[in-house]
Amino acid sequence: MQNRMPPRNDHRAAWSRATFESAALANMKNLLLVGIGGFIGSILRYTLGGLVLHLSAQQRFPYSTFSVNVLGCLAIGLLAGLAERHDMFGPGTRLFLFSGLLGGFTTFSAFSLELVLLMQRGQFTYAALYLILSVALGVTGLVFGLALSVASTVVLLR
Repeated sequence: MQNRMPPRNDHRAAWSRATFESAALANMKNLLLVGIGGFIGSILRYTLGGLVLHLSAQQRFPYSTFSVNVLGCLAIGLLAGLAERHDMFGPGTRLFLFSGLLGGFTTFSAFSLELVLLMQRGQFTYAALYLILSVALGVTGLVFGLALSVASTVVLLR
């Protein structure tokens, strides 16, 4: 006598698999949008930063990074304002522009936008915390990273 299992609901399994595959494809599309935008933004940063560095090589002020950050903030302000006021960009375009292109160009623009959005919502305590902690912990993290690199160099040289 054969042991028979009750029939499986293949329709439900197929639907779950299709839903999973659809979500995976959507996620892959989003990753590609961010990646391509980041690629372009990084190239723009390298190009503009190199040009400004060449023009200001004799200066002590870091004009290259400064100019990229200010231009990135101008761009994200303009694009975020257009997106909010005129509903100009769909989700994919927003991912490409904000997370990808401008994220690759400068993360300072995203930081600045988030800070202003907190202030616009009246969340001044969070805005102040975000500003102070981002700068303080960012610099602290950098100093700690430099110290770790010195320590690891000493260990490697032994």
